[in-house]
Amino acid sequence: MGRVNRRSFFLRTAAAAAAALPAAAQSAPRGMKPLKVTGCRIYIATIDGRYPILVQLLTDQGVTGVGDAAVAYGTGAASTAAMVKELVQQFVVGKDPFTIEAIWSDMYDHTFWAKGGGTIIFAGVSAIEQALWDIKGKCLRVPVYELLGGKMRDKVRVYANGWSFRCVKPEDYAREAERVVKDGYTAIKFYPLAVPQGDAEGHIEHVSLRTIDAAHEQRAVASVKAVRDSIGPQVDLFLDMSAELTTDAITRLGRKFEDSNIAFFEEPVDPADPEALKKVSEQVHIPIATGERIYTRYGFRRIMELRAADVLQPDVGNTGGIMEAKKIAAMAEAYNMRIAPHNCSSPVCTAATLQLDATIANFYIQELYPYRTAEHFAVVDHAPELDIKDSYMPIPNKPGLGVELVEERVRRFLWGTV
Repeated sequence: MGRVNRRSFFLRTAAAAAAALPAAAQSAPRGMKPLKVTGCRIYIATIDGRYPILVQLLTDQGVTGVGDAAVAYGTGAASTAAMVKELVQQFVVGKDPFTIEAIWSDMYDHTFWAKGGGTIIFAGVSAIEQALWDIKGKCLRVPVYELLGGKMRDKVRVYANGWSFRCVKPEDYAREAERVVKDGYTAIKFYPLAVPQGDAEGHIEHVSLRTIDAAHEQRAVASVKAVRDSIGPQVDLFLDMSAELTTDAITRLGRKFEDSNIAFFEEPVDPADPEALKKVSEQVHIPIATGERIYTRYGFRRIMELRAADVLQPDVGNTGGIMEAKKIAAMAEAYNMRIAPHNCSSPVCTAATLQLDATIANFYIQELYPYRTAEHFAVVDHAPELDIKDSYMPIPNKPGLGVELVEERVRRFLWGTV
């Protein structure tokens, strides 16, 4: 059979095979009719001073999917919930939930404000995208990571955050850091410039007007040194600066931290100023990390082009979702940068982030808040955080994201429906 004839034969054979399949086969398992999204439930889970926005997409065949819009602190929860409602109404209801990229592109192209958009719109997009993946994984009876190329690891190393929110003096930080290490964590992070608000939930207050006095600076330096001395040289220590100071001030302060063997120096400058980030990276001899307030591959591009950071921290709950974070990771790999995903929200976001962690070659370490209240972890049937052992968390193998909302525990947080 000649080349042209062979090609014609294979094309005819493929076409005949495709025609023989039911229409549902392109978007659903054999024997299952195509699904349609019929609506959603939106919850603002106000627990212990935090408020993850949880989204549950509904379909006409009873399959549901969960997602998390990661605006779990600060200001914006109600706005994000309203954004989810608008997006679902305009772009998701009536659609086949298997067409994830098409729905994402519709939201990006036709909301108008998504192009150049920020936290609220992309947190809404992210929650919806996660829930679509959850539905697809459940229908195909596989974890989401199988749909993203398969897992590269069975467990991920994690670092503990949130343990320092009630610390005031350097000795407080040293004592609490030592406790976390005794709990089995081999990596920890804290906020040297933050000041406790003194409330029951352990909120912290960030710097105002981008300036601190000499006493505040000395306390920050002493706290970092005290923590390093208490945990020893083998534990990784990360510092989160929360973009609180001007470029010159954070550069001066960063140099004072260099002797404390810091694993990365997070968000030293305003996330909208990659040139300032580059300037700090050239003058402070600590690896630079950033990303929790940067959205989509378009937002990360300039940082990569400048090589202004060493570690990128996309959040699958606000950067655009799981696939968007995977695209960011692939771009970062080409620039020899590692990925340490940001994670500040509910166990739903943790589960979604683990699907990403499983599939990227340049994964570094995963952020967690292991010391939140039991109620925080109880919103799902089994929080991934409960399986941490010796600073590692296993990748769940259940279909979809691997978690389900517990109806009787989230019902009181219902904000709205579509």
